[in-house]
Amino acid sequence: MRIGIGYDAHRLVEDRPLVLGGCVIPFEKGLLGHSDADVLVHAIMDALLGAAAMGDIGRHFPDSDNKYKNICSLHMLKEVEGLLRRAGFNIGNIDAVIVAEAPKLAGFLPKMADNISASLNIPVGEVNIKATTEERMGFTGTGEGMAAHAVALLGRIN
Repeated sequence: MRIGIGYDAHRLVEDRPLVLGGCVIPFEKGLLGHSDADVLVHAIMDALLGAAAMGDIGRHFPDSDNKYKNICSLHMLKEVEGLLRRAGFNIGNIDAVIVAEAPKLAGFLPKMADNISASLNIPVGEVNIKATTEERMGFTGTGEGMAAHAVALLGRIN
């Protein structure tokens, strides 16, 4: 068994869609980044890559490469799943939390889990997504940005 952790944060800006877990969330701001800036999927990718000792998303999907400009992060997540499979790993489970003061995300969490499980070819019951606030403290609490934390469990394919 191998365990990895992931973290990502992005600044909130106007004139960008808010994408979390592959869902476009109605909100007046979106996350700034080279790709779609999906902090949830980025944290999950880093947790998976970390568990496999395969670096991080910056190593595999550099922001200096224009082929990743505005790309849907779920596409990169599928690539990570392929890397893991070719390296002899299977995914046990993923637990993740989005840290954001607004908008309310509870109604979107099941669809996010569906999107992530489909991209990784694992049962939706192996993906747990939560959301929390920081009670108006820090950059997430003031609405400057959003963050996500993730933990992933990998096993060796026999």
